[in-house]
Amino acid sequence: MHFLLIYDIAADYLQRRGEFRMAHLALAWQAAERGELLLGGAVGDPADGAMLLFRCDSADIPAAFAKADPYVLNGLVARWQVKPWNTVVGDGATMPVRP
Repeated sequence: MHFLLIYDIAADYLQRRGEFRMAHLALAWQAAERGELLLGGAVGDPADGAMLLFRCDSADIPAAFAKADPYVLNGLVARWQVKPWNTVVGDGATMPVRP
């Protein structure tokens, strides 16, 4: 399955992210190397929030990522949520539907 981890960021995110960015990116690359995290990054302007796309068996995996993320632990993320994404089109779709 695919899951989206959606971050709503704090008002002071841009001013504070430098201190935690390398630790955040290290955590993300570790998840990518395990094959869990497919893509991640800012949505538009970095101040607009971020999304991370996971391919895994359970929403617990992206939730555990968020709970360990230095951005979350240090208040740079105001809110986060995990949503299942039922992908139906494309080579990586988990539930392909063809006409």
